[in-house]
Amino acid sequence: MPRSYPPEFRRKVLDLLKAGRTVTQLANDLQISGQTIYVWRRQEAIDNGELPGVTSTDLAELSKARRRIAELEAELAIHRRAAELLKEAVPPKARYAAIKTLAAEGFSVDLCCRVLDVSVSGYYAWRSRPPSARSLRHAWLTERIRAVHAASRGTYGAGRVHAELRLGQGIIVGHNAVEMLMRRAGIKGLPTHRFRRPLRETPTASDLVNRQFNRAARDLLWVTDITEHPTREGKVYCAVVLDSFSRRVVGWSIDASQTSALVTNALSMAISNRRPDATVIHSDHGVQFTSWAFTERARASGLVPSMGTIGDCYDNGMMESFWGRMQTELLHRKKWKTRIELANAIFDCLEIFHNRQRRHSSLGMLTPNEYEGSTPPCRSHRTSCHGSTEPGEDQPLR
Repeated sequence: MPRSYPPEFRRKVLDLLKAGRTVTQLANDLQISGQTIYVWRRQEAIDNGELPGVTSTDLAELSKARRRIAELEAELAIHRRAAELLKEAVPPKARYAAIKTLAAEGFSVDLCCRVLDVSVSGYYAWRSRPPSARSLRHAWLTERIRAVHAASRGTYGAGRVHAELRLGQGIIVGHNAVEMLMRRAGIKGLPTHRFRRPLRETPTASDLVNRQFNRAARDLLWVTDITEHPTREGKVYCAVVLDSFSRRVVGWSIDASQTSALVTNALSMAISNRRPDATVIHSDHGVQFTSWAFTERARASGLVPSMGTIGDCYDNGMMESFWGRMQTELLHRKKWKTRIELANAIFDCLEIFHNRQRRHSSLGMLTPNEYEGSTPPCRSHRTSCHGSTEPGEDQPLR
């Protein structure tokens, strides 16, 4: 099955091409097909109007339209089946009443009769019949109910209207009949305003890691955090999701602003790349990680949230160590002119250098990709896989 690459990943590859990298270099460094990169470059040229073809926007709209057509076809099939069940369950007289309502709303009588499987002549014959005694009584009772409701200044519900009809006016009628007629006529009493207990603030997640970051298999524990670094144009923010087993960057996002979308996009990339199953996602208490968007994305994907103590960097020590190495090896080595220059460098550092080239002492001097490739996955016995190994370079110094 062909691998799917997130749009942000594709954009950064094209940015590196513009910065002077060759297709062959990027294909070797990122371990992707050179033909794939050529396709991305051609699509960008189409999007910019440099080549003829269907733009990415049109392709996305076409895909969306096809999905919508499929949804409408499914809805139509449901409506057809519901109509068949309606014919079996509802007698013709009830269908005639429905047709009368639909005709009053402007629908064709012939079309309604055909859909509901009754004859047009039968419908008009039903319309021409005199009202039954029950219908006449219901109409009379409805007028009495309207009068009682109006006299109560619009406050009475079915119970008090029924009491007034029985006790005040001597009309013999059941409570259920009054309730039914009021519902049909759209007559409602004023509801009582009941006291509601204030909703308790949703607590943040507890710490499920307790500074024990090492795990015996991939996708058991992910850690995530945000860093920032200045350029002459302004700050660049980067969110990363790291697999604690192999120290591999499984998701990232780079932006000019620090919002919940930054961390949600990084998490979405990690989910798309790894397909997690009950993976613990550990973070600090930053507002981005406690936001509804992030927590809902994690919950919908079956992730288990975990958060360290507020204000204690050691509770997310693996990410603090990761950022420290990145500052030493990349961020602090030069003054960055533009955001795009720094963003391209961060992408190169994460996807090419860190994951595919950098040897980690905590991994036996293997790269994250090599370490994952040399270790069989432990997916069927997840509870036995949660364990600590010897501490390595990812443990923060105290």
